[in-house]
Amino acid sequence: MRSHGGSPHGDVLRPTKRSSGVVPGLDNRPPLTPQLALRVAILGGVAFALFAIVFLRLWYLQVLSGDDYRRAALDNRVRKVAVPAPRGWIVDRNGRQLVTNRVATVVQLDPRRIPAEHRDAALEWGRAMGQRDALPDGHKGEPTPIPKPPASLERRFAALGSVLGMSAASINERVVQQIATTPYANIRVRVDVPRTMRNFLLERRASFPGVTVQQVYLRRYPAGTTAAQLVGTIGEIAPDDLKAERYRGVVQGTVVGKEGIEWAYDSYLRGDPGVQSITIDAAGRPKSQRLAREPRPGDQLRTSLDAGLQQAGQRALARSIQGGPGSAGAFVALDPRNGQVLAMGSYPTFKPSVLSKPISQQRYDAIFGPRAGSPRFNRAISGGYPTGSTFKPITALAGLDKGLITPDSPVYDPGVLKVGTQEFRNARGAVNGTISLRRALQVSSDVFFYILGRDANGLPGQAIQSWARKLGLGHTTGVDLPSEFGGTIPDRAWRARLKKLEEACERKRKTSSCGISDKRPWSLGDNINLAVGQGDVQATPLQMAVAYAAIGNGGKVVRPHLGVVVEDYGGRVLQSIKVPAARHVKIDEGDRQAVLDGLRLATIGDGTSAGVFSDWKHDAFPIYGKTGTAERKPHGDQSWYVAYVAHKSKPIVIATTVEEGGFGAEAAAPITCRMLAQWFDQKSRCAAAVVTE
Repeated sequence: MRSHGGSPHGDVLRPTKRSSGVVPGLDNRPPLTPQLALRVAILGGVAFALFAIVFLRLWYLQVLSGDDYRRAALDNRVRKVAVPAPRGWIVDRNGRQLVTNRVATVVQLDPRRIPAEHRDAALEWGRAMGQRDALPDGHKGEPTPIPKPPASLERRFAALGSVLGMSAASINERVVQQIATTPYANIRVRVDVPRTMRNFLLERRASFPGVTVQQVYLRRYPAGTTAAQLVGTIGEIAPDDLKAERYRGVVQGTVVGKEGIEWAYDSYLRGDPGVQSITIDAAGRPKSQRLAREPRPGDQLRTSLDAGLQQAGQRALARSIQGGPGSAGAFVALDPRNGQVLAMGSYPTFKPSVLSKPISQQRYDAIFGPRAGSPRFNRAISGGYPTGSTFKPITALAGLDKGLITPDSPVYDPGVLKVGTQEFRNARGAVNGTISLRRALQVSSDVFFYILGRDANGLPGQAIQSWARKLGLGHTTGVDLPSEFGGTIPDRAWRARLKKLEEACERKRKTSSCGISDKRPWSLGDNINLAVGQGDVQATPLQMAVAYAAIGNGGKVVRPHLGVVVEDYGGRVLQSIKVPAARHVKIDEGDRQAVLDGLRLATIGDGTSAGVFSDWKHDAFPIYGKTGTAERKPHGDQSWYVAYVAHKSKPIVIATTVEEGGFGAEAAAPITCRMLAQWFDQKSRCAAAVVTE
């Protein structure tokens, strides 16, 4: 019997069309194929390998390299401050000291003893000033005022200032500025304090918390103002200079040469600074310090200078200007055989010891500003002047070389040369009649050389300009000093170049004149003025000395230089300073001798400088010299004298110039004579000036 709604198979469930085909309670997963098992194994192996790599790397960093990274972390909290090395001495050719060192006392403040709030204020001030400096000119606004110290700190500054002779405000200003620059380094309050101040502070340490007294090396100048512009100055390296190739490896805070010989030979004089390691905390506060490396002193530099000649030149130049015509001047003395600089001076001068320690801006402006005559300016290598008649030997060589004249060609000098509507006259209206080259140089006939300038203007190659450049004018001489002026020898291309610059400036500024050029082309009058060292000619005393040396030595254009050898303090030579080889200019021997004859005659008889050398021993020390008087509007006349002495063992060339000094024989020639008297030990052989030019 069937039950109602039952099944012939009893209660067995059967899937219907709508069922999923999955039976609850049963394992319905498909069987694991060999391919799938292989993939799972590979993925598991990769995951295990990656985990192993990460684990091993962490183990390496923490266990094997932990100490190294711990030290690196500590190094991140170490600041290194340069400890200046004693710089090498600078001596003259005979070993006479020009620059040495001396020990001085510096009073410092430990930045850890400055309250944290004032240090933070100083750092904020430094950031504000840095942002201001980054703004373009005209948009900087007012400078951020120096933050005032807390009352307790101000009382400490006042107490310290009463001992050092400084105001509390001045001390605070130095503290803020130095914290803003190097917050971890000791703060220098005053350098080179007297012994009484030092002893007072040492005996009362408890009354001046945070104050330390240390010794430093300062530059010493035994010869006073001797060669002040030459030896130059020093100071801490500027941030921008750290990027320069010549300062590779130099750290911030190192004292380097800034000017003159100190700059040119800094790599020898500097030595190796020591290193002071200062440990700071996360906030930048210093915790401890130690000397990590001792400084190594610099080497000694022996120069070509002769201190006696240098001092004689400086005395003669100063006395001439102070007691007569002139406002400033310079001189250069060379050995014409090799270019060694025997002496080089500029007036006004200064005491370089003034700059061996910090100086206020107000005092600096009073000593070195324009009103003081800019005494740091080295007129011997950087002052460009019209040369006047000292240029005439160059014009003579050009005229002889191009066949415009021979040494004996007669030229009539009526006292004036007319070119169109222009008149070119001799000085003081002199009329010399018919003369040849030697006589023209002896009496300094302007008309004779005006004619050469006129006749040379149409020749190809611009003969006078070419000879001037071959002899060392119109470009730098290559002296081993910074800031040398290249001078100007004007020609057609130079004038055309100035015209283009003027026109470009006018277009840019939308103005009718920039003052660069009057835009006129080269003219015959330009060449006539050039022939006598006038017009747009610009030359330095050093360039004129090089030119006369080349005429005297037969055509060798020497490279002037001061550095001779590098020595240790015992005088043992460590290295000789190599000087580039001199250039050679071919000068016809007959032409050269004719020019020298004229220069020789200029110092005797009725020559333009004969009065100055009337008592000179001409047979023993023959002088070949030339006066020069150059118009230099709106200033007074420029006084020049260049002399060459062909002595067997001590040949010398001296070029001297005096601004607003009048005639060449009035100011420049007597200075040169006194230097020659020193060099050849001929005291009292220089007469008073007799002006004949």
